[in-house]
Amino acid sequence: MQAADGIPDKHLVRCSFGLAATHYDQAAALQLEVGNRLLQRLDLVRLQPRRVLDLGSGTGQSIDGLLSRYRKTRVVALDIALPMLQQARQRGRWLRRPGCICADAESLPFADNSFELVFSNLMLQWVEDLEAVFREVRRVLCPGGLWLFTSFGPDTLQELRASWSQVDGHVHVNRFVDMHDVGDILLQSGFSDPVMDVERITVTYRDAWQLMRELKQIGAHNVTAGRPRGLTGKGRIQKLLQAYEAFRLDGVLPASYEIVNGHAWCNDDECRVSLESVKKK
Repeated sequence: MQAADGIPDKHLVRCSFGLAATHYDQAAALQLEVGNRLLQRLDLVRLQPRRVLDLGSGTGQSIDGLLSRYRKTRVVALDIALPMLQQARQRGRWLRRPGCICADAESLPFADNSFELVFSNLMLQWVEDLEAVFREVRRVLCPGGLWLFTSFGPDTLQELRASWSQVDGHVHVNRFVDMHDVGDILLQSGFSDPVMDVERITVTYRDAWQLMRELKQIGAHNVTAGRPRGLTGKGRIQKLLQAYEAFRLDGVLPASYEIVNGHAWCNDDECRVSLESVKKK
């Protein structure tokens, strides 16, 4: 399928993250922090899954946290990029290594009702068809199972996007889905009791080059179909750097990240519970 402008190109995503696998963890501090916060949300849920799917596992940053919470659980890591899974395979002790499956989240290679928990940290923004992913997650979840995830919202990297807009009219920054649209997809996919919220994190850099190098190092640079072809000339890069300087504050440049958090349950009247109701107790 040919991805439309602004939509991630699946082939580019696979190649980009595959190339980044060996040095991903060195630059993925934000991804690790968001993943740890997502793991903490599991402390609010009475759930003892026998099988957990880490969807879009990447290098497996969340695997040890899942294994430590659920000591009798089988964790399966799935990612579209095989080199990422080769890194994830090293997580856990040798008797509890995660199962690793290289596959597309839009077409999961599992039977119906295979998992009690599907966990996904900052992967959904890289898929072409978000609705297909949610349908597949709904299919592989057992009744009473939990779908817990994070993604990037549209305000992510707004400074970089605004700076590029002063250089040319091309798509240079990936576009991300709004929280309310994600919530609508949850309902349309047949999930129950969806809860969505947003966190905002600002990471600072000494210059825009540092930000762009980091994005490339983790494979998160522009992978949309509408990206400009060929090398970006020095003149355009210089214009970008100058435009980004308008955001400098207290000697550093900010990069904004909008973190969309969501969870919902697979239909089961006896098992449905809301994280929000737990928090209020």
